[in-house]
Amino acid sequence: MESRVADIAAGRAHEAIWLLEHPPLYTAGTSAKPADLVAPDVFPVFQSGRGGQYTYHGPGQRVAYAMIDVRRRFGGDVRAFVQFLEGVVIETLERFGIKGELRDGRVGVWVARPDTAVGGEDKIAALGIRIRRGISFHGISINVDPDLSHFAGIVPCGIREHGVTSFADLGVKVSMADLDAALRQVFAARLGEIRDAFDADGNHPGAIAR
Repeated sequence: MESRVADIAAGRAHEAIWLLEHPPLYTAGTSAKPADLVAPDVFPVFQSGRGGQYTYHGPGQRVAYAMIDVRRRFGGDVRAFVQFLEGVVIETLERFGIKGELRDGRVGVWVARPDTAVGGEDKIAALGIRIRRGISFHGISINVDPDLSHFAGIVPCGIREHGVTSFADLGVKVSMADLDAALRQVFAARLGEIRDAFDADGNHPGAIAR
C-alpha cells in the first residue's frame, strides 16, 4: 500500500481497491491502548498506522484496502470519504438482506441484535483509514465467516459494551466470491468505471484497480 499510495499521489498509478484475506493477526491503530490487547501472545500483532484502535483480521473476513484520491473525489473532506465507505458497506449488506446501521460515536457498521445478552447490537464491519498526500489507504473489513472467538484476544475498536457478528453468525450463507461481486458492483456504481481486477500481487482477480 505504501508504494501504491506514493505512485497514485505522483500520478504514476491508478487508484486501487485491493480485496484480500489475512492470516489470523491483530492490528493496532494509532489510538490503540495497550490494555485493550487482552491476549498479546495468541496471534502476531502489527502496528498498522491507520486510525482507530485494535482489530482482528483473519480467514473468513474480507478486507478491502481502498487507495482513493480523496482530494479529487471528495475535495479533501475526510469525513465525506468515511461516510462513502460506510455507505459502501451498508449497501453491500443490503444486497444479502442484512440491515447495517451507523451509531454516533462508534465507527463501523452495526447490526441490531435485540436477542443478544451484550448490548443489543454487534459490529459486522470495521473501518480504519489513513490519508497521505490526499490519498487514502487501509479501509474496511467485513466479517463473512471468521472464527469470532479470535476477537476475544482484544477489545475490538476499544468497545467493551458490544460484540461482533458475521454473515454466518446471522444465519446468512454467502461465499466470498458473492460478496466480492457485490462489493465490485457497489464500488463501481459510486466511483465510476472499473478498468481491471487483480489481487495485491497482480496475479489473479481479487482487487479493483482503476
